[in-house]
Amino acid sequence: MWRRLAGLLLVFAAATAALWLLSSRLSAGQARRPLRFPSDLEELRELAEALRDYERQHRGAALALFCAAYLYKQSFAIPGSSLLNVLAGALFGPWTGLVLCSALTSVGATFCYLLSGAFGKQFVVYYFPDKVALLQRKVEENRSCLFFFLLFLRLFPMTPNWFLNLSAPILNIPVSQFFFSVLIGLTPYNFICVQTGAILSQITSLDAIFSWDTLLKLLAMAVAALIPGTLIKKYSKKHLKLDEDKHAQLLNGKKSL
Repeated sequence: MWRRLAGLLLVFAAATAALWLLSSRLSAGQARRPLRFPSDLEELRELAEALRDYERQHRGAALALFCAAYLYKQSFAIPGSSLLNVLAGALFGPWTGLVLCSALTSVGATFCYLLSGAFGKQFVVYYFPDKVALLQRKVEENRSCLFFFLLFLRLFPMTPNWFLNLSAPILNIPVSQFFFSVLIGLTPYNFICVQTGAILSQITSLDAIFSWDTLLKLLAMAVAALIPGTLIKKYSKKHLKLDEDKHAQLLNGKKSL
């Protein structure tokens, strides 16, 4: 267990050092304070302003730093990716930002899945036994329509995305289904955040991202994602019952002979 923790800390330290080097290189050309992750709207505006001019002149470097920062947060389940989605809209525009964030979300969540599978399984089970057990039951109940169930969890995250990323390898969720459920399921939320970033100078609060209107839209999409899964589940149960009836008839026929 401690070897796994040491391995995880080593990976984390290496990733942190690499991100710091990238950030330092970019900050060197700016007469501003060192770059850091934004924690509120004011810091987000300042960061967007600091990067906007640099992005026009050095698009590749700014893009590399943004991708590295996004993957860093996703890979190590660090909160705050929604603010980076908003920043993407401010820097790259709504559509480029959406494609970029959707891809980075999927890749970063998959990195988190792989890191958890390699180093973190025992820690997740140890610290969150009840949550893992509950999610395990739900996954097994919906195993026949697992992809649609995962879409539902992403569209309306009753289970936090970071916890789902960490626990997915424990629940034996195939990495391919995991990746595409993140890619499709989080695109609507990413779209809302990126659109907010595109009008960053006009908004007074980030509460718009988490408004009731937004939540209701995500809930409607989540319910729509459940419909195919429910139909598949009913279809599977129906065919299972038919197979059981046929098996029973065959046994009865053999007994009568």
